[in-house]
Amino acid sequence: MHASGGTSTSTMHAPKLQTVPALILASRSPRRLELLAQIGLQPQVRSADVDETPLPAEAPAAYVRRIALAKARAVHTPLAGAGDARPVLAADTAVICDDRILGKPTDQADAARMLALLTGREHRVLTGVALIGAAEHTLLSESRVRLRDISTTEAAAYWASGEPRDKAGGYAIQGLGAVFVAELTGSWSNVVGLPLFETAQLLAVEGIDVLSAV
Repeated sequence: MHASGGTSTSTMHAPKLQTVPALILASRSPRRLELLAQIGLQPQVRSADVDETPLPAEAPAAYVRRIALAKARAVHTPLAGAGDARPVLAADTAVICDDRILGKPTDQADAARMLALLTGREHRVLTGVALIGAAEHTLLSESRVRLRDISTTEAAAYWASGEPRDKAGGYAIQGLGAVFVAELTGSWSNVVGLPLFETAQLLAVEGIDVLSAV
């Protein structure tokens, strides 16, 4: 992300958090909860246990949509069976390089391999967002990120920080990993794990207006 010309100051006001009993987040990701809090929402949280193995020859965009919907269904189906009609929100984010889906690193060597693949070049970050309420809805967000050159010494130091251990692609744009990000095209919140623009669009379909608490 680049800034040019002049200086500016601004005052940011955090929205008043509104508990939304009619919304369930099918994720225990603290990053997704923080992003929803950014737009004033505090949903109920449920875990979604799904198999995230890509299908043979599955396109990355189809993969993140499928996994997001599977997560939402895993939470929504038993609730609906019990007569609970609350909408369920879910998301899945993947880092894509050379059409390969990069998940969370399994160990330091795997993390180093991922950063070596991403260093000095552009990659894509895709997030599928799913909402199940009166009907099933999915949207896709895509961002492009270019990392600067990262040395093996830097990669080792980054791993030692503990940050990349549970991050897709082995880095976190919202943390220390931001020092590697030379350029971002598209949604920052998408790269973190929940694109707020697309999320707000889906929530509006179910009558949840994020601006109502402003």
